[in-house]
Amino acid sequence: MIKDLIKEEVLIEGTARPFLSDSSYLRGVSSLPLVIFCHGYKGFKDWGAWDKAMDYIAETGCYAVKFNFSLNGTTIDNPQEFDDLEAFGQNTYSQEQRDLTSVIDYYKEKPEVDKENIYLIGHSRGGGTVILQGYYNADVKGIITWAGVSDYRKRFPKGDRFEEWKAKGVFYSENGRTKQQMPHYFTFWEDYEENETILNVQKAAQNLKKPTLIVQGTNDPAVPLKEAQLLHQWVSNSLLDVVDEADHVFGSRHPYTEETLPKHLEHVAKVTSQFIHSTK
Repeated sequence: MIKDLIKEEVLIEGTARPFLSDSSYLRGVSSLPLVIFCHGYKGFKDWGAWDKAMDYIAETGCYAVKFNFSLNGTTIDNPQEFDDLEAFGQNTYSQEQRDLTSVIDYYKEKPEVDKENIYLIGHSRGGGTVILQGYYNADVKGIITWAGVSDYRKRFPKGDRFEEWKAKGVFYSENGRTKQQMPHYFTFWEDYEENETILNVQKAAQNLKKPTLIVQGTNDPAVPLKEAQLLHQWVSNSLLDVVDEADHVFGSRHPYTEETLPKHLEHVAKVTSQFIHSTK
């Protein structure tokens, strides 16, 4: 599809610091469902083919938005590199919820947007983010997870590694693509522990009544199919789309230079837009 898209980039003020966001939507069309994409761990809004996927969704008649979480480690001047590892280390799940709320509050007032139809897409860790936001935020109509996680707690260090983290105040995780040693301060755990009741993805999913689409590949090395099956079991009003042989990023890579979407990601974008238009 090649249609006349308007593409805009803006700064969202946020609660921690300003962060970048962008939107794509059809020129001259109004009452568009608002669809907001949340990237995952060690991700950013313009990673790989995310931009092409969201343009695809915009071309089907949606107001498609992506944004960088305020403390994801990128900067406004260099949004595709982890230039601010100090910020990355200070990020928390609670801050990501505040960022997402700020994005929703900003875009729902756009004249082209139908604020009664707000949908959230979350990739990987972002899947947990959108389930939580969808449960707590009455503005949200529906949820879509792409290789979304079902649990935050189990992803923290355990045993001796946890004790070492607590003693040192920081542990490092290598970025497989850039080889950077990315810090996690112990405040990440402290924030989670303090707010665990409201950051419990399972509890939110089990009480979520909104239309939910769960998309998962069978060859995902980062998030196993079992997590998608659990989410599908927990969310009463959910659909599960299993993509045979798809990996964690549905065939994408960074940088992505192809003109067309990867086969698996095109399928994901297609079923996502169909879900949105069938439930709005």
